[in-house]
Amino acid sequence: MTTAARPTFEPARGGRGKGEGDLSALSKQYSSRDLPGHTKIKYRQPTQDNPEEVRARDFRRELEERERLTWMLTTLSLMWDDDVVFKNCAKGVEEARKEKRFINDTLRSEFHKKFMEKYVK
Repeated sequence: MTTAARPTFEPARGGRGKGEGDLSALSKQYSSRDLPGHTKIKYRQPTQDNPEEVRARDFRRELEERERLTWMLTTLSLMWDDDVVFKNCAKGVEEARKEKRFINDTLRSEFHKKFMEKYVK
């Protein structure tokens, strides 16, 4: 039996060399990640929704203003393509709009009809 990739017992145990008996004496270095962080509590500033400010706000009016603005932007975004030269010129627009239905016959299916028109005729 081999000892390949298996540590021997004595080196794995450790603590027998010079200065290895006391683990705190090994190194005085430490990582910056070991330091304490976020040691202070942040308090709200006067503009960060204090309870007094919240009571004084009119949330309904603010919501209505935001809804009105959103509606106006939506209206503008729907009208941006009204003056485009090539509008609604996609190939097969009529075919895409009509209702697609399933036919359980390979010879009468829409795919077969299109295939025949394109490659056979």
